[in-house]
Amino acid sequence: MKPLVRFQLSLMMFLEFFIWGGWFVTLGTFLGNNLEASGAQSAMAFSTQSWGAIIAPFIIGLIADKFFNAERILGVLHLVGAYLMYQMSQATDFAVFYPYVLGYMIAYMPTLALVNSVAFRQMNNPSKDFGWIRVFGTVGWIVAGFIISLLGWDSQSGIQDGLLSNTFTMTAIASAFLGVFSFLLPKTPPIKSDENQSILEKTGLSSITMLKNKNFLIFFVSSILICIPLAFYYQNTNPFLTELQMENPTLKQSIGQISEVLFMLLIPVFLLRFGIKKTLLFGMLAWVIRYVLFAFGNADELSFMLLIGIALHGVCYDFFFVSGQIYTDSKAGSSNKSAAQGLITLATYGVGMLIGFWVAGQITDNYLVGEIHDWKTIWLYPAGFAALVFVFFLIAFKNEKIEYKGEKV
Repeated sequence: MKPLVRFQLSLMMFLEFFIWGGWFVTLGTFLGNNLEASGAQSAMAFSTQSWGAIIAPFIIGLIADKFFNAERILGVLHLVGAYLMYQMSQATDFAVFYPYVLGYMIAYMPTLALVNSVAFRQMNNPSKDFGWIRVFGTVGWIVAGFIISLLGWDSQSGIQDGLLSNTFTMTAIASAFLGVFSFLLPKTPPIKSDENQSILEKTGLSSITMLKNKNFLIFFVSSILICIPLAFYYQNTNPFLTELQMENPTLKQSIGQISEVLFMLLIPVFLLRFGIKKTLLFGMLAWVIRYVLFAFGNADELSFMLLIGIALHGVCYDFFFVSGQIYTDSKAGSSNKSAAQGLITLATYGVGMLIGFWVAGQITDNYLVGEIHDWKTIWLYPAGFAALVFVFFLIAFKNEKIEYKGEKV
């Protein structure tokens, strides 16, 4: 790969995830403090991610892949996103804010597939090159958190002064830049496909036939269920840390992304030594431990418990979701791999998270006492639910060998 192309793809990934991390991490705190939103309203806002994930396959499968270069539609979607993000920064009540965030996530979620499409099409050896390109996305997310805390937008005084609205302005600028920059990316024209393909084939949903395999069905259902406790983390962690008056909460949450990079390196070791079932179980068990730590930790002498809980993000996410992607890839046929990944994304970020955000919103509202939440009880709910999913998977999923990097694991 040419150095210029490598730089372009790396910058594309950096900006793509800088944009997501630049507002999504602090969204819950912004909604509660700037817009005085309830837990149920926050759940509605976070659920726009799920609606975007559900709609994305149709945008990509029926429009982008058939009629337009991937880099061009990427540019258009980010320019539209820049406008919507700026409007979000100006909103002063939830009723005005919600239509903009819904429109934004419908525009943004398809770009996650588009950046991968642009990147993969430029690579001769994706298994070797993609990881080194994709890691810049994680760096972008981390840098966004650093900036927010460095400028004091998430400090106690900054939150009271409404400075978190600046996160949307920052993201709008980054989105506009990526929108323009996208038109300079390597050309990625549509791949000619069979005109007789059904809608299910074009949207990647044809892989639903994989659910006939009992083991894959158990994994599929578990993936949806584990997203319910995952939604608690995305929706509640920043408001939780802020309410406990922990300094630089957004910066501290970046520890999760740093651990994500580190634990990604350990996945091959765990897969080769313990196999796919135990690796997935390690990931689910980490969710239980994380939320127990959140329930009993505090911002004072037990703050280390909160930091360990955040650092477990690498185990929680990588060992279940990344390992799950590897498992899905191994179960899919050679012509069905992309469709199978799309099905899992739809199940997790779409259906699973949609349910999870609603549940998290209801429970968060039920344990609001005055202006303070009973966080211990709130966090024990996802801990208990993750434990049930762990037991279900332990009993129902039969251990099996899969092909990984030329070896049976």
